[in-house]
Amino acid sequence: MNLKRGNGLAVVLIVIGALMLMGILGPLIGGLLGLVFPIILIALGYYGVRRGKVFIGWVILVIGILALFAKLSWIIGPLLGVAILIFGVSLLRKKRNTY
Repeated sequence: MNLKRGNGLAVVLIVIGALMLMGILGPLIGGLLGLVFPIILIALGYYGVRRGKVFIGWVILVIGILALFAKLSWIIGPLLGVAILIFGVSLLRKKRNTY
């Protein structure tokens, strides 16, 4: 095999492809792209709104936000539960101080 200068990208691509075929890298890349794609949609929607394409920009922005919420639902649910718990405790403490 003749390794010349500039073949580094080819070697990296071959290694990534082999790892994906073995099933090691596929879930990692799939999870990462599942988060990156909604973020790209949000950025494109914001760019569209800023450039004057208000309707299509808002549509793409909302689709991106909803997709990101769906991907991050595993953390949004527990965070919402903690926030509700803290709010309830603060309401109880506020009532005790009024006596």
